[in-house]
Amino acid sequence: MSPNLYTADKQIVMQFERIFLSASLIAASSFAAHAQSPQFKPNVLLILADDMGWSDIGCYGSEIETPNIDALAKTGVRFRQFHNTSKSWPSRACLLTGIYAQQNGYYKTHTGKLQNCITLGEYMKEAGYITLFSGKHHGGENPRTRGFDHYFGLKDGACNYFNPGHRRPGEEAPAQKNHKRQWCVEFEEFAPYTPPENDFYTTDYFTNYAIRWLEECSESDKPFFLYLAYNAPHDPLMAWPEDIAKYKNQYKKGYEAIRKKRFRKQKRNGLIDDRYELTEATCRKWDSLTPEERDIEQQKMAVYAAMIDRMDQNIGRVISKLKEQGKYENTIIMFMSDNGASAEVVKLNDSYGPIGSVSNWTSLGPDWANVSNTPLRYYKNYSYEGGICTPLIISWENGLKNPGRTSDFPSHFIDMMATLVDLTGVAYPTEYNGRKILPYEGESFLPVVYDKEVTRSKPIFWDYKDGQAVRDGKWKIVRHMTETDRWSLFDMEADPSEATDLADSHPEIVERMKRMFSDWRERVYITGKPVKPL
Repeated sequence: MSPNLYTADKQIVMQFERIFLSASLIAASSFAAHAQSPQFKPNVLLILADDMGWSDIGCYGSEIETPNIDALAKTGVRFRQFHNTSKSWPSRACLLTGIYAQQNGYYKTHTGKLQNCITLGEYMKEAGYITLFSGKHHGGENPRTRGFDHYFGLKDGACNYFNPGHRRPGEEAPAQKNHKRQWCVEFEEFAPYTPPENDFYTTDYFTNYAIRWLEECSESDKPFFLYLAYNAPHDPLMAWPEDIAKYKNQYKKGYEAIRKKRFRKQKRNGLIDDRYELTEATCRKWDSLTPEERDIEQQKMAVYAAMIDRMDQNIGRVISKLKEQGKYENTIIMFMSDNGASAEVVKLNDSYGPIGSVSNWTSLGPDWANVSNTPLRYYKNYSYEGGICTPLIISWENGLKNPGRTSDFPSHFIDMMATLVDLTGVAYPTEYNGRKILPYEGESFLPVVYDKEVTRSKPIFWDYKDGQAVRDGKWKIVRHMTETDRWSLFDMEADPSEATDLADSHPEIVERMKRMFSDWRERVYITGKPVKPL
């Protein structure tokens, strides 16, 4: 970073340190100012699931055993209206940069460089943090080149959980959607990566590396930022046999029964209230399936549940390590998913063996995806809530006020950068390494952590392929272009399930928000000319 990028006024620095020592979080005048007091900064653990539906963890209604995630909810806050982009790579790009995928170059592809931005790795490193990234990136650059001190993981999209590479001696041939998925072990890149360990399973090994790094930096006076991005429960459905066995008979009653049971649990545990309706089911009638089809469907969901269960077990391993090191109390932990459950189905000619094994690539499919997103509409790739609404749980023993709450603050992945700027108190730059960067687009949700009254001042926009939406205050317009070019309108305060379309009764609101969407597209899309700041 250029030494002239920021100037630190000595008086401002001294004033900031006095205020920070009194336990307030305020904006500093420079990276250097805040870096002088590393021992007071909270650690940050950001955990991301992949293709996980809104109701797929216990504290959001599921029958799947997720005691470690549920414990975070009891000591934290559950968000009901936190959002992604409905698709993996634009979601992850928004999360890493604080700007829309249309601005950072990740709207149509994940293969290039992130543009017009500073990443969370770069920002947190300059703010005095050790920066760690283990897991799925789904980007074109090795994260080691974008501010992370360590990286191990899948740089690409979906992969085989047990062996993302070549067949190993004495084992079945691994089912592969793409035989050259890219991986990184620090700076070294592989396409594909054939792990030498016989006990390799992505969820376990992403955690292994994260814990190793936490051990290595345990004596450092610097805080850490750990981004732990699992690829579970994205297809292929693969899990350890002992985890699958726990759910062997769990799903015999079928889609509708599980969906209704989750809805009842969501009401019982306080996640939702009477404003939420159980939207019309899009899954098939269970009785319409043949016995053979029902057996396959049960197996699919049992493996899917086992994958989430194993992810929760690994989150528990990380939490145990933090407690062992005495760092848990001052670590803010955030858990979320990159999009709603997926209705996409991948079929491979060379896939064989039992569902859940290394040689079988099976997808969850639209029926169980409808259940996973209970009670919301649609799934991944849609801009309806089933595609874009993710669980967000935030826990922080030293900082969070009034644990066990829920929040309706409408927020989005673009808000992560703003929140971490708010948390660290370190100024956001206007340029980095000689490059001009855009201001972040989001708003901090840190006031929700402190249980303060907060109202969003900026609208939120979605535009991925056929799905488009705008959220402004309580209003949301949304459409899916393969079905209709007509916009629907929902009052998200009164109707968070999007059950009642109000477009015909409020055409003036629809028109106003359509103009907002058009103006936003004109501003943010990279078209060969500079992207306009907000």
